[in-house]
Amino acid sequence: MQYETLKDFLARGRDALLKGPIAMVFAEDEAELNSTLRHHLDMQFKSVIIFKPEAFEIADDVAPKVHQVAYDLAASDTVQDAVNQVIAAAPGVWMYYCFNAEYLFFPFCETRSVGEMLTFQHEERRDAMLSYVIDLYAGDLDGHPNAVSLEDAHLDKSGYYALARLDPENHNHPKERQLDFFGGLRWRYEENIPAPKRKIDRISLFKAKDGLRLLDNHTFSDEEYNTYACPWHNNLTASVVSFRTAKALKRNPGSTFDIHTFKWHNSARFEWHSRQLLDLGLMEPGQWF
Repeated sequence: MQYETLKDFLARGRDALLKGPIAMVFAEDEAELNSTLRHHLDMQFKSVIIFKPEAFEIADDVAPKVHQVAYDLAASDTVQDAVNQVIAAAPGVWMYYCFNAEYLFFPFCETRSVGEMLTFQHEERRDAMLSYVIDLYAGDLDGHPNAVSLEDAHLDKSGYYALARLDPENHNHPKERQLDFFGGLRWRYEENIPAPKRKIDRISLFKAKDGLRLLDNHTFSDEEYNTYACPWHNNLTASVVSFRTAKALKRNPGSTFDIHTFKWHNSARFEWHSRQLLDLGLMEPGQWF
């Protein structure tokens, strides 16, 4: 189903929002657009919605399975505005958002659906789920100048860290159960990344409710949604493996000519399996076994 605008989708496509979890994919370019959609369809989201310019084409095997909303991030449209309008239209529904060339992984996702995982998260009295955006990059930039290759994907196996998230409204005391996480290409090439964009944490999965708003730093207006765990024990976390930073660094004239390879001594080939991310500590199962 295709919709001319977001307003058109919210008027005619409300059936897609009746039952979650739903996935919202935002297309910044056409890199791995179809593989992103296939991946999240395989995760068994009830609905997958792609926000993209009309000129971007969807493969014939994918198009009938997704809702296509005309939306241009290169113009005046923003991710936050779209997500917040969908939140307002579907309170009580679990949602997820990402960009093209990003792929959700959660513990045991090869044998369990995203719906099963979020049912457990709900039983833990959690309405949101922290994810880490883990940078992927092509090992051979001569063969893949845009830094995107599913077959030659690599990630950093170390170099991740967290800092206290300070609260400017409370004399800069650390916020309870909130941390800012860093690492990957945003850490190694931080001189090319604006300071507000260096964090790798994102609340990718959340339950919509009245009055909830996504902010421009990938956090939410409800502070409890921004916590990594509940007060009594650790909770599930997920990873969103992403070529987005690598693409940007190679597209940016200020950095592309200085980067001949993203590989370093702590690079590892990505195995496209949740086990690797669990072994590296890039997500955790909490109490879910």
